[in-house]
Order: sequence, then C-alpha cells, then structure tokens
Amino acid sequence: MARILAVGIATIDIINRVSHYPAEDDEVRALSQKQVRGGNASNSLVVLSQLGHQCAWAGVLINEPDATVVEQDFDRHQIDYRSALRLNQGKMPTSYISVSEESGSRTIVHHRDCPELPFAHFKNLAVTDFDWIHFEGRNVEELGQMLHWLRQHYPGIPCSLEVEKPRAGIEDLFNLPDVLMFSRPYARSRGFDNAQALLKAQSAPGLMTCSWGEDGAWLRRGEAIMHSPAFPPARVVDTLGAGDTFNAGLISALVNDQTPKQALESACRLAGQKCGQHGFEHLSH
Repeated sequence: MARILAVGIATIDIINRVSHYPAEDDEVRALSQKQVRGGNASNSLVVLSQLGHQCAWAGVLINEPDATVVEQDFDRHQIDYRSALRLNQGKMPTSYISVSEESGSRTIVHHRDCPELPFAHFKNLAVTDFDWIHFEGRNVEELGQMLHWLRQHYPGIPCSLEVEKPRAGIEDLFNLPDVLMFSRPYARSRGFDNAQALLKAQSAPGLMTCSWGEDGAWLRRGEAIMHSPAFPPARVVDTLGAGDTFNAGLISALVNDQTPKQALESACRLAGQKCGQHGFEHLSH
C-alpha cells in the first residue's frame, strides 16, 4: 500500500445516458440521468483506493450544497480531503455529459466558477506524508511553481503529471515529473497522428506514456519504446474516465515496483475493464 496525493479538480458530473448522440438541433430523451462526483485526479484516486492505496486529494471546494456530492463520494471511498482549500464564493465546477449507448463514447460540456488550487496553499501541505504525488496538467503557472518547489525541496518524492489537453506553457514543465502521461487528444493537438511519434519527439528524461484508445498505449523509457494492446470488454458500455483509470493503474503498478512493461499492460487491462461498465466501482487488477 502506498500513500498517494492527487492535485486537481473535483466536479459535479450530470450524466445523461442516451441511445445515440443527437445531431445539432435534435431532441432525444435520456434513458437515465445521474449526478456524481467527477474530475480527472479525483477519479484516479477512487480507482487507486480500490487497489488498496491510501489516498488524499488537494483541490478547491466551494462551501455550497453541491460540494456534498464530492465529499460524500470521497468519504465512501476513504479518500482524505482535509488538504482541500475551502472557499465561500463561487460554484463547484459542473460537467454536463452525454454517454451514447450506441458507441459508448462521451461528450462533455464543462462550466466552472471556481479558482484553481494556488501554489501558496500547496506549499503548506505535508507532502512528506506521501509516497507519490500526481498532478493534473492545468493552471500551468501555479502548477509550475508546485513542481519546481517539489523538485527543489523534496526531490525524492516521485511525481506524475497528466497532460490531457494543450495548455500554453505546459511543455516547459516536462522535465520536472518522474512520469508524464499523455493523451491522444494532446498528441493530435501537437500534430502527431500516433503515440510513438509524440513520445520520440520528447526530450524529457522521465518515463512517459501515451494512451491511444482501442489501439492500446505506448511507453517510453530512455530510448526504448514499448507497446501494450488494448483489452476491450465484450461490449463497450462507458468510456467516461477510461484515461483516469489508465493513469491510476499505471501509478499503482509503478509504486508496487512492477516493470514499466508490466505497468503499461496492467494500466491497459484496468482501462479496458472500466470501459465495460458504468462508473468506477469494483475495479481491480
């Protein structure tokens, strides 16, 4: 068991399950609707907790009724959120998500009136209590200060950075984490049409991965690049959070001293399991 801190956002996800994704100006009836906690880093923590790790979250909570959705879910999964910054003004970030029964894909409209966690709060956390720290790649200016400070004062604490979307200046931080986790949308935004090309183009010294949906994922360590196929379920039900599950599987395997090749395959297997079900419950290696 490892002690893992994740820094990122927690959201309110309003998920509509539909038979197919509607065309513009179309109207469809939702087959079901639910309101749950979301957010990349917090999703990864829910999976990591089920894999036996002791998890904590650092982010922003607004003191308003919707925050109870996040708090109750964290409580249910034994995730410590005492490191959160609490504010009285604003609104919890909300994602409106349509999940297609036809394809299993998800489409997201996101709204936020909530600031990002500032470095001034992060530097006062008891980071030495943790064996691994995972960061969402957002709020680049504050994130850069966190990573530089962590490397300067606590270089022995392994850390990872999820790079899901293109953000101005984020490439300047790639030399700081031990592990970089790239997504297919990020790779394509930078002009790469496959994971290997993205990984080969990087000069960062750490281990790095790039997941590519149904084609599996690739990992680079030094000059060596390795691949794991995807492990799709018999039927794709819900891809929402598959990347967050992949990241959790990778972190869990690495802190449990699996080899990079083993960790990559383990992460792909877990992400495939997630795609065969709704939500994050009952995921295991």
